[in-house]
Amino acid sequence: MSGAVTKSDSDAEDALLGAEIETKLNLQKDMDKTDACPGKTSKKKKKKKPQKLNGMRLSVHIIQSCHFVGIDGNPNVLEDEHKEPVQTEPPAGSEFSGTQKKKKRKPGNKGDPNDGDPHIMKQTYPPSIPICDLFPDRDYPVGELLEYPPDADGRMAINRTTSEECKARDRAHLETYQEFREGAEVHRQTRAHIKKWLRPGVTMIELCEELERTSRALIKERGLQAGLAFPTGCSLNHVAAHYTPNAGDTTVLSYDDVCKVDFGVHVNGRIIDCAFTVHFNPKYDKLVEAVKDATNTGIKAAGIDVRLCDVGAAIQETMESYEVELNGNTYQVKPIRNLNGHSLGPYQIHAGKTVPIVRGGEQTRMEENEYYAIETFGSTGRGYVNDGEEVSHYMKNFHAGHVPLRISRSKQLLSVIDRNFGTLAFCRRWLDRLGETKYLMALKNLCDVGVVDPYPPLCDQRGSYTAQWEHTILLRPTCKEVVSRGPDY
Repeated sequence: MSGAVTKSDSDAEDALLGAEIETKLNLQKDMDKTDACPGKTSKKKKKKKPQKLNGMRLSVHIIQSCHFVGIDGNPNVLEDEHKEPVQTEPPAGSEFSGTQKKKKRKPGNKGDPNDGDPHIMKQTYPPSIPICDLFPDRDYPVGELLEYPPDADGRMAINRTTSEECKARDRAHLETYQEFREGAEVHRQTRAHIKKWLRPGVTMIELCEELERTSRALIKERGLQAGLAFPTGCSLNHVAAHYTPNAGDTTVLSYDDVCKVDFGVHVNGRIIDCAFTVHFNPKYDKLVEAVKDATNTGIKAAGIDVRLCDVGAAIQETMESYEVELNGNTYQVKPIRNLNGHSLGPYQIHAGKTVPIVRGGEQTRMEENEYYAIETFGSTGRGYVNDGEEVSHYMKNFHAGHVPLRISRSKQLLSVIDRNFGTLAFCRRWLDRLGETKYLMALKNLCDVGVVDPYPPLCDQRGSYTAQWEHTILLRPTCKEVVSRGPDY
């Protein structure tokens, strides 16, 4: 992203102007002189430099339109700070669009083009710079802001948006929102890289290791203060959720697979839970479109004082309006009725409330300053999942008190879990990464006594295909923020 090289010497410009006039007046003579003096060269015209957006830091909403470059072709080295950035337009609807004016350079200013502007650090490709370093002032990009569904009298949404009291409550939780936004920016940049990188022929272990390596770098992993919130889910086809490869798994992603990529990060326990579906064969387009549309419908329906069952009814109506044709057979897309969205708490992936994706669920209402993972699953099968076989996901029971353990290896393993994961989910690959060996019996013992819960893969009938889309939303006092929203979905 380098700017044009220009000349600023006024004498050179005067000489250039005089030469051009002389050429026009004595064209034929000059042509003869040029033949006699082949060493004489003409001056280059001054090129116009691209303008920078006034004080704007590149956000995730425009990151996909940027080119990640380095010094001397090395993509892992930041380009020189004196080079001009490519001019980039802000996204429609963002806080920078419409009203933001470009800063005009004064004709007499011949200094560095970045003079007067804060240094803007640019992300490498593959992404490697922590998000907290890209945004040292912690002014992270805000997610999509939506008004709440109106009350029967139609006044609730407007009142919350304009109320000074609601705005004050909003400001009181700004630190929490910024923690969510940091994690959301990590998620967006990680998934943008993975979508570009992923292709048929990649093993599931390679996918998880690349995604988790990128996430750890961008979140600047630091114990329980910030890191991965749960193992990378990469469930294939009829497996809807809770599959991640264990060591030795040789499963390879193929052209005809439907892969649900579900991963999360956290900052101080504030979890971003967000998922998308990858497919290469266009015959699955309608299945994937149905589930994405249903998730967006659920997001639109959610809000303060909204009943959870009403959100589920809206999701089901949208999803069942789609059909998909596979191998000459037509299937109605069915919501998987025993999978749900859920509320999020500090260091707690399931905080007590569930968001159904079919009608007839809980009458419980959503409340102000609750945080939810709105996720939907669609299937060409029965629309119901059962436990699979080999377990890979585990999580310490959030409400487990002190349980006396008789096996010393179990005590040691529990200490490792407490120190590295707390009450967040983990997998066997992560224990391997920490250097743990011969832990399966101790892990089984922790599950048997109820300290740790196993989460087996969740599977519909074999031969069916499932899809998933998910976003994290914040029910703020003034509005609803889809904090994990990005330019991709």
